Parts: sequence; C-alpha cells; structure tokens
Amino acid sequence: MRRTWRTAALLAGGMVAAGLIAVLIGGWRTGAEIAAHVERVRVAARAAMPPDPDAAALAALPAPVRAYFRFTFPDGPPVGVRLVEMEMAGDFRRPRTEGFAPTTASQTVAVGVPALAFAARTPILPGIHARAWDAFADGRMEMKARILGLVTVVDETGSPELDRISLRRWLLESPLYPMALLPGGPVTWQAIDDSHARAVVSHGGLTAALVATFRPDGSLASFAAEEDGDLTTAYHGSGEHVTREDYQRVGEVMLPMAFTISRAAGGRILPFWRGRVMHIAFRNQSGFPSF
Repeated sequence: MRRTWRTAALLAGGMVAAGLIAVLIGGWRTGAEIAAHVERVRVAARAAMPPDPDAAALAALPAPVRAYFRFTFPDGPPVGVRLVEMEMAGDFRRPRTEGFAPTTASQTVAVGVPALAFAARTPILPGIHARAWDAFADGRMEMKARILGLVTVVDETGSPELDRISLRRWLLESPLYPMALLPGGPVTWQAIDDSHARAVVSHGGLTAALVATFRPDGSLASFAAEEDGDLTTAYHGSGEHVTREDYQRVGEVMLPMAFTISRAAGGRILPFWRGRVMHIAFRNQSGFPSF
C-alpha cells in the first residue's frame, strides 16, 4: 500500500511539473511571437519618413483641425519622431461578455506609416490569465489570444476586411501620436463643420475613416466610425468609438492620457477597454528619445 501511495505521489508530482513546464514554454513562445511583431513595427518605423508639413498645407486644413494642431503642438510639431512606445492599464471586457477585468497592455506604433503591435494581459480566473495581441505591419494583420500561453482562443489572420479594421485601429489610436495626423503623411482631412472633421487614412490599397469631434479648446474629444460594428465577432478589432480625456503636456505635445474604446452598433456605444496611459515615449530613427 505504501509503495502504491508513493508511486501515485510521484506520478502526480510529475504531472504537475510537466504542466508547469508546458506553461513556461507556452509563455516563452507567446512572448517571442509578440516580440517579433514589435520588431516588425520598429523596422517599418525606421524606414518611413514622418510628416513634415509646410505652412501652406497646415493653413489648408479644416478650421477645427487647425485648432487641434495649435492645441496639440503648442510650440509647433516636433521633428524626427519615428516610433511611439506606451504602456497602459485599466479594465477590459472580453468580446460577447459583460464583465470587466483589470488589464495591462503595451503598444508600439510607427508614426510615418500605419503599423502597430499591441499586447495585453487579462486575468480569467484566479491564477489564470490570458494574453492577447494584435499586430498590423506591411498592410497585414494578425490577432491572437491564448490562456496560460497554451490554449488559443482567438486566431485571426489578415483578410481585406480585417486589414482595413486594423488600419482603422492605427487611426483610432493616433491622438496618442498626433504627428501621424499632420498633412503629408498617410492621413488626409475632410471638412464637416465647426466641431467635426473626417480623418481618412490610406495605405496599401486600403482606406479607413473616422469622424473626429473637437472641443472648444481645440482638443480632440472622440473618434467615431460612420458604420455599425459587428458585435457577434470573437474579437473587438479596432472598435468603432473612442473618447479621449485628461490632456497633459508630454515634452512638446499635449496628449490625452485617459481613454474609453467602445463597440458601436444600433445607436448603442458599448465600452470594452477603458484606462490610462501610464508611460509613453517618442523615439527617433536611431531609437533614442526624441523629447
């Protein structure tokens, strides 16, 4: 009997050890995939010249966009920013669920060309977390989520529609790297009225657009898609609506440090990612801080 119990204990211990090793390997594999996507974005950023508009191009913008740039760049647009890196924290709601969970995330974005890599960590149950990431570079996207680095629950790769949604995602996040919105880059502006303008981004044969709403002080209050989202998908994609608040000066730029990103359909706005930017850094072609 004693030998039987000892054998059972050894088997149980071996199974636990094997499970831990599998989790460690899965976590390492997931981290390596995310790091590879971040490097793709860094390569794209180094190769792309950021916008450097002249006075005539700025003067030709719709009035609320001119006011936005005056607010955002109080000393004029910074020069030479190629890459933006940020860390965020807040609460995230998984697709087709109602509850929120505390989430941390990182994002690396190219300024001169639409490219980004996003990675988040969200608890599912005590001691069990999911890592989700999406990347868009060279006009193609990838979106995945794994539990404990082992169980894949989302696995989406590029299609024309998903690539367009990812292009829109880069535009939706752009108030955190507003140099990308300057004339001469991939974004153009269309006039609507005194407090709204349409931003249109084009890249690789794809086009996406969002309508910006501006506050009286010139700050960008929100970006919104003009078409409903599909709330039945296993992913949120870019979302269709974002609000930006708590503008603070970071170096040479006024940036919104609080955000709420939402799905939108049928006249409803349904938040899924609300939080704050905890740290943000702007880098030049060599990877050094720009300011």
